Amino acid sequence: MFGSPERGKAEILNHWRATKRLPDSDPIDPELMQTRSFPYPYSMPPLRAVKAAELQGGMEAHTRMYDHLQHAHLVEARNVADPQVLIDCAIEIYLDGRRFQADIESDVTYDAVMTDRAEAHNLGISGTPTVVFEHKWMLSGAVPIETYRQVIDRLLAGQDPMAS
Repeated sequence: MFGSPERGKAEILNHWRATKRLPDSDPIDPELMQTRSFPYPYSMPPLRAVKAAELQGGMEAHTRMYDHLQHAHLVEARNVADPQVLIDCAIEIYLDGRRFQADIESDVTYDAVMTDRAEAHNLGISGTPTVVFEHKWMLSGAVPIETYRQVIDRLLAGQDPMAS
């Protein structure tokens, strides 16, 4: 997509630098990630990791793993495409490491991720973050919190949240 892993990493880190400049942004560290020798992590390993966590502990474990991987990646600049990093992260949130490793490598987990991706595609979702409201309205990308408030207020008032 970007021509090379190096160009991809540079482009993605520029996006994170822009995000870091936003008010109330998370404590992300694109400069630390820049110093890492590994290519910018791709999404399939973390997707499998959150699904493996979900298999072990439901949506609560899915959410804990997602949050932990986001922190490991964006703040600590760990390689969340590395299988050992994923296992370490699972153990750090008190999941069973052996079961997690078996689950993350299983066809069941892969198939569940692909089912989720197909559902997202069918909804017209092609990137993250995307928030879907009432199965018909979407906000994609880095959207100001005020926009979310307006959408929710309009929905609560029974109005079309995307009307001008």
